[in-house]
Amino acid sequence: MSTPSSLVGKPVMALDTPALVVDLDILERNLAWIAGTCAKHGVGWRPHCKSHKSPDIARLQMAAGAIGITCAKLSEAEMLVEAGITDILVANQIVGPIKIARLMRLCRRADVMVAVDGADNAQTLAAAAAAEGVRLRVLIELDTGTRRAGVLPGAPVLDLARAIAGYPSLSLAGVMTWEGHATRIPDPGEKRRAIAEAVGALVASADLCRTNGIPIGIVSCGGTGTFETTARITGVTEIQAGGGIFGDVCYRSIYNVPVEYGLTVHSIVTSRPTDRRVITDAGKKAMSTDAGLPVPLDLPEVDSVGFSAEHAKIELRRSSATPAVGDRIRFVVGYADTTIHLHQEIVATRGGRIEQVWPIPPDARLR
Repeated sequence: MSTPSSLVGKPVMALDTPALVVDLDILERNLAWIAGTCAKHGVGWRPHCKSHKSPDIARLQMAAGAIGITCAKLSEAEMLVEAGITDILVANQIVGPIKIARLMRLCRRADVMVAVDGADNAQTLAAAAAAEGVRLRVLIELDTGTRRAGVLPGAPVLDLARAIAGYPSLSLAGVMTWEGHATRIPDPGEKRRAIAEAVGALVASADLCRTNGIPIGIVSCGGTGTFETTARITGVTEIQAGGGIFGDVCYRSIYNVPVEYGLTVHSIVTSRPTDRRVITDAGKKAMSTDAGLPVPLDLPEVDSVGFSAEHAKIELRRSSATPAVGDRIRFVVGYADTTIHLHQEIVATRGGRIEQVWPIPPDARLR
């Protein structure tokens, strides 16, 4: 088995399959576009790392102008702190004694903010922070239409803000939302209106707190599927868009974001049972199919693609002798967020050669 260091400088064909591969030129262009859009509209960029779970890519984001990093999991924040990145938002509720103890340990080493959407959780966090002798920054999460976590806009936000303000060990840093329900709206005008309505409720809730004497500094929202609109909305201070740097099928073809395809799974043809059927060695254990179906590249016309645990099955529209058994096929990843954690590393290439191999820390994958 090749070690990561032994692969650097070799052609991409030196990789065993399945392999998760990112084109550095495309990654850098996608990254620069998101960072540049945020800078153009005067909002901070705090990109999510849930899509890559890689301290190396987080450093690229910081070098491109990110003000900090957003995490979905506490383990991602721990990974980043170990890598020297200390301005972190965990855009999730931290619940239960095990995770709260981990959070308190982390707060001694970094400036970590977490989301809250309930008075009971705020009280528990406040008690833990007081016992640890730290002051924890929190953001109130709002449900502005996605119907997941979060308090409703308006008075419920003010009520929770007042409760948080009563705890000396907590500091209310701001408010946040994820307007994810708008991402799949096909009509551009309707999509913009849905985003504006959701984010407008977030901004109005922040203003309501301010008019009642509670300072709100951060107003955070905007994933890759919505950030082009959210970055333009007055009152927004931070954008969380991060996953689009890979340009997967979900972002480009379902969310209609103009990113380039940059993340692929390299696979080898293991069987040609008929002159129209192609079987490869990369199935659902190598790439997810939940939010976007992976797309095979470099093939004649494809009629259908299906996936089982260990195989991909491609039906060609017409008979073809190629690809042959042993040939390579690249699949554009359907959705990076649910594919990355299936792999141990991301192989970064430029011009067909391996430039870097980025490990995906196993402890950052789930918890």
